[in-house]
Amino acid sequence: MKSMIKDAAILFAITLCAGLILGLVYQITKEPIARAEENAAKEAYGEVFPDAAEFEMSDAAGQEDAGFVAQWTEAGFEEVDIENVLEAKSGSGEVLGYVLTVTSHEGYGGDITFTMGIRNDGTLNGISILSISETAGLGMKAEAVLKPQFAGKNVPAFTYTKTGAASESQIDAISGATITTNAVTTAVNGGLFYFQVQLGGGSDEAE
Repeated sequence: MKSMIKDAAILFAITLCAGLILGLVYQITKEPIARAEENAAKEAYGEVFPDAAEFEMSDAAGQEDAGFVAQWTEAGFEEVDIENVLEAKSGSGEVLGYVLTVTSHEGYGGDITFTMGIRNDGTLNGISILSISETAGLGMKAEAVLKPQFAGKNVPAFTYTKTGAASESQIDAISGATITTNAVTTAVNGGLFYFQVQLGGGSDEAE
């Protein structure tokens, strides 16, 4: 009995010490990790909107009403989240467009998060991938294969093809990684849909 109590006390002490060490490590690394993530996000904003002088949270962020949510669901974007909506402004304060942070929950290896910059006329400047954990040699090619194909396009939505893109709205799929291609393309379309419907973008300029 005494041996059991002694063993339990030792185990408790070890567990307690391990918990305290983990807590200390978390407190030490929490702020540097947060700063690194913030810096990465700022770099991504600048990458997708290089001519913007500053980025400011939009008043439209988080203001989705039931009507918009119904449209979003009907359009098939249930697995896409718009996490941030920033106004991209010139040095004089003119709103040049928007930067959205978008997450797809349909990736083969988990969530895929990226920023996308959209000008007022609906032109997609491009995307910048923040987080991806797809299969090496396949889905991880999204950075090299998919990302460049979205830059400088002004279309209402994209589709992907395995036989070679024949129009501005078509994206060449990553060979052997259809799931990743679909996840990124659907999420980009979700961002464009949000811009067009929730932010009222692109309609006047496109007519």
